[in-house]
Amino acid sequence: MHAPDQADLLTLLGTGLAVVSIDGHVAWINPALGEFLEVGPRTAIGQHLTALMREPALAGQIDRAALERRAYNLRAVTFGVARGREVTADLILQPLDDGRVLIEVHPLAPDLSTNAGTPLSATLRGFAHEVKNPLAGLRGAAQLLERRVVDHDLRQLAQMVISEADRLAALADGLLRHGGAARLGPVNVHELLERLEGLVVAEVDAPRVRHDFDPSLPDSVGDPDRLLQVLLNLTRNASEAGASTVILRTRVEHGARLGERTVRAALRVDVMDDGPGVADDLRDSLFQPLVSGRADGTGLGLALSREIALEHGGDLRYTSRPGETVFSLYLPMERHHD
Repeated sequence: MHAPDQADLLTLLGTGLAVVSIDGHVAWINPALGEFLEVGPRTAIGQHLTALMREPALAGQIDRAALERRAYNLRAVTFGVARGREVTADLILQPLDDGRVLIEVHPLAPDLSTNAGTPLSATLRGFAHEVKNPLAGLRGAAQLLERRVVDHDLRQLAQMVISEADRLAALADGLLRHGGAARLGPVNVHELLERLEGLVVAEVDAPRVRHDFDPSLPDSVGDPDRLLQVLLNLTRNASEAGASTVILRTRVEHGARLGERTVRAALRVDVMDDGPGVADDLRDSLFQPLVSGRADGTGLGLALSREIALEHGGDLRYTSRPGETVFSLYLPMERHHD
């Protein structure tokens, strides 16, 4: 591993990182961890780690990792941070060649640190660990390509990779970090679908994309990055299932039933494809985590997509028969207040 002051990519990681000396004093901290602990990097350097992460047992664990020269994974550690807050995170202690210790901090959402989490939430910790670091490497490689290539089209593709890596890193942060609520704001669904089409057609063996839009639809309210992730998951699933055509359709549905309530009107976004349809043995469990119709599938895409829909006060449903599968994202057109 390169020393942190020589590895600019480490500063781009969404994962919180710090390097501490064997006596526990902070030698380096990246912006992600500084933001999480609510402390500036200059202020943090030189302080004892337990002054920033108020858990006295950490000092002994750091000593142990350094002296034994072995990594330790500390699960669901609760510690105090700025302004009296308490948070829970997974910590990874990794000894470095110079005797110092690299600390990774992976904050857990509240439902991940208790037994009350849903089956989906129990998978998100692994999702974060698997996705965040490869995304940073991908982004760094795309930045290098963008600087080196001359061809305008290739530069645009590199910029698209950078933009998507940033969006996915932000999505993972929002799903996994403590207090990571959706960032709600106005969403023009047709602009979102046009952005989606640009991403889909850039992929290898992409299906043909057609539109069936209701131009009278007003802006909705939601987190555009999370909603784009839902629609991208649905479109990629169609492509991977062998669909040759995907139709993106928007409608208003009056008197829609969303969970336990009926709304006067809901925006409905349909992703229709001409693929073989959902297998009979998956129909009742399709939105459950770790359920996939592909041998190489993670089984997270649809589960995450439905959780995002529910988070917006909406729903995600589907109908399927050979030659026509329709996934419908419902979003209420008026805000619901609990």
